[in-house]
Amino acid sequence: MNLSAREFHLIKNLIYDKFGINLGEHKKSLIVQRLHKELRNGGFSSFEDYYHYVTRDASGQALHVLGDLISTNHTYFFREEAHFDFLRKCALPQLDAALRGRGEKELRIWCAGCSSGEEPYSLSMMLSDYAADNSPGIEFYILGTDIASPALQKAAAGVYSSEQISQIPPLYRLHYLENLFDGRWRVKQSIRKRVLFRRLNLMRREYPFKKCFQVIFCRNVMIYFDAFTRERLAERFSRCLEPEGYLFIGHSETLDRSSGLYRFVQPAVYQKI
Repeated sequence: MNLSAREFHLIKNLIYDKFGINLGEHKKSLIVQRLHKELRNGGFSSFEDYYHYVTRDASGQALHVLGDLISTNHTYFFREEAHFDFLRKCALPQLDAALRGRGEKELRIWCAGCSSGEEPYSLSMMLSDYAADNSPGIEFYILGTDIASPALQKAAAGVYSSEQISQIPPLYRLHYLENLFDGRWRVKQSIRKRVLFRRLNLMRREYPFKKCFQVIFCRNVMIYFDAFTRERLAERFSRCLEPEGYLFIGHSETLDRSSGLYRFVQPAVYQKI
């Protein structure tokens, strides 16, 4: 089924308005690839026919499915290892000391764009290890959100192939994974219970959180957004961060340092002012 220039712009603008994803002209083939099965199974006569179906669906389910289809879910355990090193050696001792000073012990981390769960589980393993060695009284909770329901379902199951767990340090594999003896491994309950997965569209104006986070990971997500959307997202993240809280982004991403919201700490690491 051909995708005309008019149809491309209809769908492109819909995706931008609802999900913030900015698809350039070179992404035309991606839309065809991601949506052709949905069009065929739904009996749609054209991409415009499908567009009108999505925009007229009062339930919002069709838009939900479009978000699942168009989102990219590429991740792996302990991706960008320098972030985990900085968190353990620098950020965690500082945050832990601040919590103790206030008589608190709850550390809250948000993984925005968590995909299939490798990032929040990596953090849960590292935090479990840190707590055992340095701060037995600390209680940590991790929220993983994404727009893609299939990715969240995989994340909640916590089951991965031998290839997918290859980046996990050997001692972590020994302590925090269980072998299913069919070529797959499951993250142990002690690690999974610290992580909550929920579907969330980052483009909503307000986020439904009762408490702020000390750390937000949003890595390799903003590369799909234009500058305006990135700035608005950074503002919303700032409202969800405690003072002196940390925001981690992808190494190919940057924040506007003139906004007055964050101070630059090191590449891809910022701290709320």
